[in-house]
Amino acid sequence: MALSEFDLIAEYFSNTGSPREDVVLGVGDDCALLQVPTGMQLAVSIDTLVEGVHFLPGCDPEDLGHKALAVNLSDLAAMGAAPAWATLALTLPATDPAWLSAFSRGFGKLAEQHGVRLVGGDTTRGGLSLTVQVHGFVEPDSALRRDGAVVGDLVGVTGALGDAGLALLSLRGEAAAANCPPALYTRLQRPTPRLAEGSALGGVASAAIDISDGLLADLGHVCARSRVGADLDLARLPLSQSVSHYVQQTGRWELPLAAGDDYELCVTVPPDRRLLAETRVRQAGGLLTWIGEIAVQPGVRCRLPDGERLVAETGGYEHFG
Repeated sequence: MALSEFDLIAEYFSNTGSPREDVVLGVGDDCALLQVPTGMQLAVSIDTLVEGVHFLPGCDPEDLGHKALAVNLSDLAAMGAAPAWATLALTLPATDPAWLSAFSRGFGKLAEQHGVRLVGGDTTRGGLSLTVQVHGFVEPDSALRRDGAVVGDLVGVTGALGDAGLALLSLRGEAAAANCPPALYTRLQRPTPRLAEGSALGGVASAAIDISDGLLADLGHVCARSRVGADLDLARLPLSQSVSHYVQQTGRWELPLAAGDDYELCVTVPPDRRLLAETRVRQAGGLLTWIGEIAVQPGVRCRLPDGERLVAETGGYEHFG
């Protein structure tokens, strides 16, 4: 017999994530009752993942549970916020207990890892899609925003770019992306939200954004909000050996620049805080690479390793482009 909506919630989502004292009332009522700590601001973000758009049909449900939460936690990381609560709206074509068990396990493990409590949501029948809203805390005037970059700031990124994009090309059968290392599939299917790095850069970086739609598009958002431009040196991009080989073989710089799904952070930092930023990110267990500078002229310009200017074919993923 198929599970009812309320049985589904009780069975798979009633005790998901870490217990928190600031959750006065969680899953099971009309609303959650939550207590924001005194003196803190509430950071809120929401993302939807749709089958066939954000993930391939038949995706492993445990991976999907992880990713649904991870991409939202990445937004909190970009603000330098500490995660606290999440809600989940789950649209399913059917109630498959094995699928639900695996999905809730992937979601719950990541929630526990970062001290997040699932406090509510909704379930309905339809094409597979997942909407997660996350809430986090940040000290007043300490949030990393998109509108603080100024001319002369350094542009930096955490981690490496293009790994998830290469894994997706491999899954879609592109010959040049064959023999993709397993670690790159993990980067696509189970991204790591850079929460520690975002927290470490609070009060140091002048602006930040997470790289979800590709470096060019997301840095472009920072530039637009800050009313500046940026000049990038592609020879400095942090690339894995596999992505570097792909770019050398195909000449397709759009992989690390515009493929999306990196979920790294792109930050701008005043030059006099360069060493402080590097030290804090390193102490947080991450890596920060400087790839360019903020400039007066609007737009994002890229210089190839040979000194020539790159004319990019795409600015990143666009749902309605």
